[in-house]
Amino acid sequence: MARLFRNTIRLGVKELYSLSRDLVLVALIAYTFTIAIYTVAKGQQTELRNAVVSIVDEDRSVLSERIRGALLPPHFRPAELIGLDALDRVLDSGRASFALDIPPGLEADVLAGRTPTIQLNVDATAMTLAGNGTRYIHSIIQSEVADFLGRAEVIAAAPATLTVRSKFNPNLDTSWFTSVMQIVNNLTILAVILSGAAVIREREHGTLEHLLAMPVRPAEIVLAKIWANGLVILVAALLSLTLVVRIGLGVPVAGALWLFAPGSAVYLFAITSLGIMLSTIATTMPQFGLLSIPVFVVLNLLSGATTPLESMPEPLRSVMLVSPATHFVKFAQAVLYRDAGIEIVWPEMLAVAAIGGAFFALALIRFRATIAAAR
Repeated sequence: MARLFRNTIRLGVKELYSLSRDLVLVALIAYTFTIAIYTVAKGQQTELRNAVVSIVDEDRSVLSERIRGALLPPHFRPAELIGLDALDRVLDSGRASFALDIPPGLEADVLAGRTPTIQLNVDATAMTLAGNGTRYIHSIIQSEVADFLGRAEVIAAAPATLTVRSKFNPNLDTSWFTSVMQIVNNLTILAVILSGAAVIREREHGTLEHLLAMPVRPAEIVLAKIWANGLVILVAALLSLTLVVRIGLGVPVAGALWLFAPGSAVYLFAITSLGIMLSTIATTMPQFGLLSIPVFVVLNLLSGATTPLESMPEPLRSVMLVSPATHFVKFAQAVLYRDAGIEIVWPEMLAVAAIGGAFFALALIRFRATIAAAR
């Protein structure tokens, strides 16, 4: 056991030195946990911001002017008046996301107690924007018509009042969610790339034969690559969470890093083992890249970090239970968003550890087979 520990540490230090000499991978790590986190958090917005609305005002009344003037920043840009013949054109060209057609006689019909129809045309290719914007515009029109008639008290006098309490993200700010989840996603990608590249680099540089000539065992080589690459990614993720997310983006991370760190270490053990296993299947770096892309795409997209697991088909949810990413996303969200303690998240950590053990066993078997073939 002492020899295993000693050789694993020395080989890991060698791995860290080799990684530090690879400036491309060092730059990739720095970019992934800094610029990539910041740009995604600021650029990927799901809330309604600066939506473009074009209005066909066939009524030209006080009420239609009120509706137009109520579409205000930051949710909407100043509404653009267009002719009826241009309505389809602004949607087809992508100039506007919403086109509102106010019919002639709207104000007269409202004052006469009739129920006129206002048509809202929506570019539904941007589904989130379309859904949120439609609800906003519907609420604005209802409110303006009620105010125009002097009936605002009708809305206030509802038999029941709904009070919304948004926990963990009271302002519904997208960056609070995407910044943290992007760290989780990038952690997965880099763990696969770095661990797999470590094995491929040994093979391409001819240093794998040197390792075979040394008095070390395959388990020591695999463990060294796991802890060295996992340590680099873990430190980068913790620094990113503190410097980029908390300080740079101003996101108040609720959970404790002392709990997130060991959970991430267990997850990195599983994912780096997976990366090493993939590297024993591929023989060159291009092959490894093509093989790993669908793996971490599936891990990220179906882990629950992008869309809730509840919205997926039942068979797919069952299959994703064998993915360590699914359990780690639950762990990370519980700890970082809801400040959960160890008594809540230990089942997820245990599941990741069990899956990681299976990945490690498969990686070791495949690595031994690769060594036997090289000899």
